[in-house]
Amino acid sequence: MRPNRRIKRDHSKPFFSSRRRGLSGIPLLLLVLLTIGSSLGLILVTLTNYDRMQFAALDLLGIAPTPTPFASQHAQVGIELYNKGKVRDALGEFELALEQQPADIDYLYEYGRILIELDEYDLAVPIGDRAITAAPDDVRGYALKARALMWSDPGNAIPIAVSGLDIDPAFAPLHAALAIAYTNIGRYDEGLSRGNRAIQLDPLDSFAHRAYSIPLIFTGRNSQAIETLEQAVAINPNLPGPYFELAAQYRAIDVPEMAVGIYRRVLELEPNNAKAYLRLCETFAAVGEFQEGSRYCEQALAINSQYASAWRMLGQTQYSRRNYEGAIESFENCVEFGSIEVECYYLRGWAHYFLAQCDDAWRVLQEALQYAVADQIIDTINIGLSNIRVNCAGYENVTLPTPIPPTAIPPTPIGGI
Repeated sequence: MRPNRRIKRDHSKPFFSSRRRGLSGIPLLLLVLLTIGSSLGLILVTLTNYDRMQFAALDLLGIAPTPTPFASQHAQVGIELYNKGKVRDALGEFELALEQQPADIDYLYEYGRILIELDEYDLAVPIGDRAITAAPDDVRGYALKARALMWSDPGNAIPIAVSGLDIDPAFAPLHAALAIAYTNIGRYDEGLSRGNRAIQLDPLDSFAHRAYSIPLIFTGRNSQAIETLEQAVAINPNLPGPYFELAAQYRAIDVPEMAVGIYRRVLELEPNNAKAYLRLCETFAAVGEFQEGSRYCEQALAINSQYASAWRMLGQTQYSRRNYEGAIESFENCVEFGSIEVECYYLRGWAHYFLAQCDDAWRVLQEALQYAVADQIIDTINIGLSNIRVNCAGYENVTLPTPIPPTAIPPTPIGGI
């Protein structure tokens, strides 16, 4: 007989041993902890990469959204658009870049420069402040704010630019901003010196050439101004700003056909540039072509129906053709859309007088005195008021108003800008 073999148990030990083949020496608790840890790690990786994983899954299905570009990508596109002359589109790209990185000095500086290119000086001032706060040791913030103030507040633009020069005395945009600021307070020699210095430091800076043209214009050196503005155009022929300044100088030296050609070049670059149509309107009206001029004013208003200056100029062409009713309506629109251009007041007053609308003529001509600065215009207003006293019933004994002393304005450049 075969011996009876029985399994002998040690009842002091559990039936299932904690030892497992291939796992000898690793306690069960450690195994559990490792399992839990790996599970938590997987969960953490999933959570932290959820958006990326979701995008990958949606991309496989062909329904993934377009990924958001980085700030640097928006900035690069903005620079490319700016160089192509698409300034407004470039501004939008830098706005998107700043939404992602609002304190980046590179983006703030370029964004502010584009605002100035679009004549949005008031909007550029706080951008300059933000740039200085973000990088107080970076010269660009000071240059940006000085440029934003050089026309409206040259007295404050100058010390800001000088502060920037303490950081970098060879930064051309600071000297360029000082050229305009000094010119606007009547220090023409200093303006000329700063403008020339800006060009020496950076002969490929379009703004430096444009800035140097300002003291040249104010001192009657139109031919030199034309030369430096032509250089500004050549540096970047896709930017519309220098074209307007160049055309103004050809008008100043009585070469309107050149100005017309330049404005048409702007329209080749920007077919919907309302300012170019307005300048064409003014140029044709200046040589007595009021009918042709009005057509361009109407095109400007078709692009921007709230363009106050275009309403002013359309009113002038209508007034010159004795369309007084139409002129009154255009001048009223000029005022409604925020303009204080004196033509919208005193010519409207005269139009009312020619239509025998004496009450309106008297009221509007008195309003015009608040905005008149030039002696010739003040004299024209007073002649109108005197005519009303002579020719309108009930006004014979009305006292003429005492003119309000005009607010001091910067000196008029020789030849205009």
